[in-house]
Amino acid sequence: MQDLAQAVYLTLAITVIGGYLLGSIPFGLIATRLGGAGDIRQIGSGNIGATNVLRSGRKDLAAITLIGDAGKGVAAVLLARWLTHDSAAIVALAGGAAFLGHLFPVWLKFKGGKGVATFYGVLLSACWPVGVLAALTWIAMAAIFRISSLAALTAAVLAAPFALATDQPFPMLALALFMAVLIFIRHRENIARLLKGEEPKIGKKKTAEPPPPAA
Repeated sequence: MQDLAQAVYLTLAITVIGGYLLGSIPFGLIATRLGGAGDIRQIGSGNIGATNVLRSGRKDLAAITLIGDAGKGVAAVLLARWLTHDSAAIVALAGGAAFLGHLFPVWLKFKGGKGVATFYGVLLSACWPVGVLAALTWIAMAAIFRISSLAALTAAVLAAPFALATDQPFPMLALALFMAVLIFIRHRENIARLLKGEEPKIGKKKTAEPPPPAA
């Protein structure tokens, strides 16, 4: 019994810590530096995600970032599935850990992205019906309004209802709620701009905001 408990704890530690470290890989920063576009943190909003990479004018680097950020969520979930024979609770923990890793990466002093691509990667691999519905929501909203943040926020707020509608197990519902709340927190500046009608549209370059004056 003790050996079994130790094995469970070890598996849990591997999946959660491994998921977090995978999520911490800053594909946007790596892609822009290797691609000759400079430091993405000095471009546009300073965010390391695909939407801000697109503001550099490099669609190829934005695509690489999108695939990488989504892929690390997929990798974390698949690792958990393989190690636990598809335990919903541990899969959800691993996916949530990867999502946290993107938001608070250890390699960048815990200053990461907003998590949208990783959100989709986790959902598509952990509970694909929810991921597909959330992705379709983003596509529809982006096509209509051409505002990435609005599309992401709409998809995030509908993720939990989608989980309920498709009869997902409770850990997946909790995972959808957890990520949605953090997406809203990370998008608080975007929400303020949306309310003012000042949020830039997809593909529009945005100049970096000046640093605050010294005290």
